[in-house]
Amino acid sequence: MSADDLDTLLEDAAARAARYLDELPRRAVAPSPAAVERLAALDVPLPEGPGDARAMLAELDEVVSPATMATAGPRFFGFVIGGALPATLAASVLAAAWDQNSARSDVTPGTAAVEGVALRWVLEALRLPAGAAGGFVTGATVANFTALAAARHAALAAAGWDVEVRGLFGAPELTVIVGDEAHVSVFKALAMLGLGRERVVVVPVDAQGRMRADALPRLGPRTILCLQAGNVNTGAFDPAPELIPRAREAGAWVHVDGAFGLWARASPALASLAAGLEDADSWATDAHKWLNVPYDSGLALVRDGGALRAAMGMTAAYLPQGTRRDPADFTPELSRRARGVEVWAALRALGRAGLAELVERCCRHARRFADGLRAAGHRVLNEVVLNQVLVSFGDAERTHRVIGAIQADGTCWCGPTVWQGQTAMRISVSSWATSDEDVERSLEAMRRAAAG
Repeated sequence: MSADDLDTLLEDAAARAARYLDELPRRAVAPSPAAVERLAALDVPLPEGPGDARAMLAELDEVVSPATMATAGPRFFGFVIGGALPATLAASVLAAAWDQNSARSDVTPGTAAVEGVALRWVLEALRLPAGAAGGFVTGATVANFTALAAARHAALAAAGWDVEVRGLFGAPELTVIVGDEAHVSVFKALAMLGLGRERVVVVPVDAQGRMRADALPRLGPRTILCLQAGNVNTGAFDPAPELIPRAREAGAWVHVDGAFGLWARASPALASLAAGLEDADSWATDAHKWLNVPYDSGLALVRDGGALRAAMGMTAAYLPQGTRRDPADFTPELSRRARGVEVWAALRALGRAGLAELVERCCRHARRFADGLRAAGHRVLNEVVLNQVLVSFGDAERTHRVIGAIQADGTCWCGPTVWQGQTAMRISVSSWATSDEDVERSLEAMRRAAAG
């Protein structure tokens, strides 16, 4: 392909992407059944020879774009998914053109430097210890895995056991404590680490899903206590000011699953919800949620950088060993894209004040949803402290029927959940693109569906 042809192709891609984003506020959030059916056109035999790149791009756009869920738009509330900020989307395009395997600083110094700055900015924005180490990973599942691997290393190293060399065969036993409403990603991470999904000690929770401090079992130096910052249904926070001092006194490791809730610490108005979490030993969060960068982007943060590097580092004769921070020493992957570029772009574009305003605006929208639905006679099940709203439209059958009608209407998209035995619709607000008008349009669609 010539340079001119490449320019034309990229211009075509940019135009199609811009058109897609421009149409999002006006299209139905969910794809139509007809659009989904047309995906079958892609299922053809592998081509025997090369094809035209522009024709390929046109096919991708014409067949797949209409079949996407409008998660990048302003009225998708089904999961905690933030649409990509314009600055982060643009940075992602440029980073894709760079095509850097951001593993070693001597080989990819530019992206390694950007990631180092981005990591420092994240710690500053979240008011976490300045000396903490971290790695950019795919999302909160791998962030939990990475941070808990550091916890496993530290707990067993203190008992004289090198788990990276000797494995878990014959290792001293570890105790893992979680709340009864811990996210499934924590259990998946524990399973991958050989610590077991069902060998954990489960602590009862209160009416909002918060771990009950009065039910915390005895802790010890080989204990890993997993706290939650932002319950996936209610947005509630485990009581860190009560739990973490007890863990530290016992020599236990405290890990925080803060996929979206950790970003409350970026807001002066909401930071009290996450008070005390700075005293934990590790934290997992997502950037593709409330920081609104493109998928996929998560962060594993660990106070003891030595434990993280011991758990994740690797060496080989062909890998250059430099004097600067090598990103691959802090993540499971050696081959990895430069995710930190988009995080840098988001924080560079928003600044401290813009980030706080983004988080606070989403929470204001959530409160408006709760107030509007409550005023319409529907039951809001949770204390709306963050960006999550749970609403019941009656019994399980009726609630599912209303959710189905809302999804079919297309104005917005929300999904079902079952929380503490009650079927509910969950509203998650986390996109920079959601406006007051979007909230009012969505509320009207919800009320209309519930009245039908």
